Amino acid sequence: MNSSTDTTGTTPQADVIVVGSGPTGLLLAGDLAAAGVQVTVLEKRPAKISNLTRAFGVHARTLELLDARGLADELVETGQKITELRLFGSLSLDISTMQSRFPFLLSTPQYEVERLLHRRATEHGAVFRHGAEVTGLRQHAEGVEVTVRREDGSTATHRAAYVVGADGIRSAVRRATGQPFPGHSVISSIVLADVRMKSEPDITVAVNGSGESFAFVIPFGDGYWRVGGWNRERADIPDDAPVSLDELRGITRRAFGSDFGMHDPRWISRFHSDERQVPQYRTGRVLLAGDAAHTHSPAGGQGMNTGLQDAANLSWKLAAVLHGDSPESLLDSYQSERHPVGRAVVRSSGAIIRLSMAHNAAQHTLRSLLTHAVDRIRPIRTKAIGQITGIGHAYAAPRGAHPLVGKRAADVSLADGSRLHEALRSGRFVLITPPASPDLPTAPAHDPAAPAPFNDRVMEAHWAGDRSGTLLVRPDGHVAWASDKPDPSALRQALARWTGA
Repeated sequence: MNSSTDTTGTTPQADVIVVGSGPTGLLLAGDLAAAGVQVTVLEKRPAKISNLTRAFGVHARTLELLDARGLADELVETGQKITELRLFGSLSLDISTMQSRFPFLLSTPQYEVERLLHRRATEHGAVFRHGAEVTGLRQHAEGVEVTVRREDGSTATHRAAYVVGADGIRSAVRRATGQPFPGHSVISSIVLADVRMKSEPDITVAVNGSGESFAFVIPFGDGYWRVGGWNRERADIPDDAPVSLDELRGITRRAFGSDFGMHDPRWISRFHSDERQVPQYRTGRVLLAGDAAHTHSPAGGQGMNTGLQDAANLSWKLAAVLHGDSPESLLDSYQSERHPVGRAVVRSSGAIIRLSMAHNAAQHTLRSLLTHAVDRIRPIRTKAIGQITGIGHAYAAPRGAHPLVGKRAADVSLADGSRLHEALRSGRFVLITPPASPDLPTAPAHDPAAPAPFNDRVMEAHWAGDRSGTLLVRPDGHVAWASDKPDPSALRQALARWTGA
């Protein structure tokens, strides 16, 4: 990667350049465009959405974020709802008990997620440049210059105030910043395929291992099943080695005792899985999200979901800084909030893989103890479900803050008959108060005479019913501030800190 900007063409400056049009980049671009930010998406691939079903599941927290963008219900129609996660043959996690509008894992091809997010980004005015391979990047005091090579071999420079690298594991943006990507390969020669089955297993996500092999099975809901497997005897085979359905059948039989009569693969591949995380998600005016910032095993299906949640955290912060509503230091909270989540996902997905690969007495004993604890001790089970589904992720709160601060806000009912996630579709903070609350520091948001910062950045809503207390919810659905009793002074401070109002 070079830092040269020697080009044959230039383009007008955007507010933000997003590199990569996978799910993470698409959600980010759509959010920014909806907020009135000029955003350009640079994508190395030609102008088409891939039909490769790389990711295979959308978890509850991600569906909530998509609901806050008006997309979740349409996406749910494309896939299969799964309410049970079955690990190691004996551990069953019932996720239907989650306190969410989406108490399930949605099994749907990644291209369905990309289709909806691409449509939204385009409708809001995001500009796409396909066939644009990033070859150089240079930061300066006023912004960033990105050099790209076009499909015809010519070069161009794109300029923006900020650049977000959402361009995957081999991120050109990450390399251009000089950031390391420390970690290691956790498992090699995983065989992956989408197949039909003559003898279909239960509609669950199942992960099991025999010590010498492990495999996972998940239904797509369209007659195909995603099957992945690994065999210790073939662990050193390179990714480009030939792969056959017979190899996957053999692995699955060892892990599950049956190959379920799999046939007619629509695609089959071999790959390896790394555990890596970049030390800093922000380098000046350049930020990283999704697989460009972290990568881990596919166990638990958390990869795409974590990237989408990165984008939801970052998008409103970039918009606030660019609109002059918040200081640039707000962007530092992206690192402090999302880096610990990425680290936790690397560890939890790695634990599932390692426990599935258990092959000696000590490892089997540890797996049995952990399985027993998760199965029998409710707080541990709740934490495990929260980690996998994303429902349990919370951001650090200041000392002395209300217990809800930093946590995901539940999709509560509001007095006008709507829900919180519907209110969040405005892209603003939502201030929820009791009806006729006397402690508001400004006029209600629906009042045209209300001060402009409050009107533009904060939407007022009221609790349905007689609930008391006040809640300030961030655009990404996390609680910024809360109080159980009227506290006008503290609310003024919270509004000033978070919204500039």
